[in-house]
Amino acid sequence: MSPPAPPIALEAATAPSRKGAQLVPEPFATRLARRVKHALGDPFGLKAFGVNLMRLPAGDTSAIHHRHTVQDEFVYVLEGHPTLVTDDGDVQLAPGMCAGFPASGRAHHLENRTQQDVVVLEVGDRATGDQVIYPMDDLMLVPGPDGRRRFVHKDGTPY
Repeated sequence: MSPPAPPIALEAATAPSRKGAQLVPEPFATRLARRVKHALGDPFGLKAFGVNLMRLPAGDTSAIHHRHTVQDEFVYVLEGHPTLVTDDGDVQLAPGMCAGFPASGRAHHLENRTQQDVVVLEVGDRATGDQVIYPMDDLMLVPGPDGRRRFVHKDGTPY
């Protein structure tokens, strides 16, 4: 029996969702505990890039401050007024604004410093060999010997 065909279209908010951060070790996972991401590319079988519809409740953070070594990232604000935190300072965003982060560029993350939810569309490629550097924390995400990425301390010891 062949696998079911992917849908032609779907309501974004009905795509499978995940709350919090998967596989991120403590104390970092707690920072991301309430964010909700709907993986929009997965139901369609997209392989080259990922697309997430992300909701950040008041006071939440999109990610640990980071940069990718291989992956490009892009965010587009749909609702709310997140603060984009980068190595070069903070930028207040609003619906209709977007930001892009080329590989090995500025470290970044979003914070919801308001009392209303923030909704963002985020897009990133799925290039192999990507490492994620977290310049403000003793944390890195690196490819393991089996090709799966794993979290390690900056000295290379596993979490």
